[in-house]
Amino acid sequence: MKVRLTIRLMAWYLIGSALLFVNFAVIAANAVTENPEQVIQKLQSSLLQVMREGEKLGYEGRFKFLEPVIDQSHDTETIIKTILGATYWSQLDSEQKKLVVDTFRQLSIATYAGRFTHHDGEQFEVIEQRDLPHEQMLVRSQLTKSDGGIVNFDYVLQQNEGHWRIVNILFDGVSELAVIRGEYRAIMQREGFQALIELLKEKIVQAKQN
Repeated sequence: MKVRLTIRLMAWYLIGSALLFVNFAVIAANAVTENPEQVIQKLQSSLLQVMREGEKLGYEGRFKFLEPVIDQSHDTETIIKTILGATYWSQLDSEQKKLVVDTFRQLSIATYAGRFTHHDGEQFEVIEQRDLPHEQMLVRSQLTKSDGGIVNFDYVLQQNEGHWRIVNILFDGVSELAVIRGEYRAIMQREGFQALIELLKEKIVQAKQN
């Protein structure tokens, strides 16, 4: 009887362990099921929503609404590291790195909150998703304005801990990183790290005022 009971207990233990493993596998699979196109669709859907409610929300409301959206769609640490480049990034200590990442994150959210303020019939459309070198993906999309004009938004994404995140955006073919890289690096070269932080803070204020 004891042997049978032991075998039975072992069987239930193995079954339970197998089920637990399956559950973890399902959770892990779900964590990476959101492909790059879905990340962009979710971002743009949120932008349209905040535009429709923009005046009612005000700047602070738009910022609060968009904060988790940007955190879930943008890899702000990788973006600022790319902007500064390996040389300047390696010169920063851990506290400085944290400060510049946090401040740049605030600026990223503030920029969206300051730009997407109201809705006038605009619509986003994802055009295609395709592979890029270095295990990155490109999602091409368009914003159709109320007057029929079109703005091209192309997003470059790469995986970070199993999640696809934006690391660059091109507006009508112009890279956002390329536009601001020179400005940020010039500040670092001429005036140093603290001057860069002050510049980012000034841009946050400007985004709010816009």
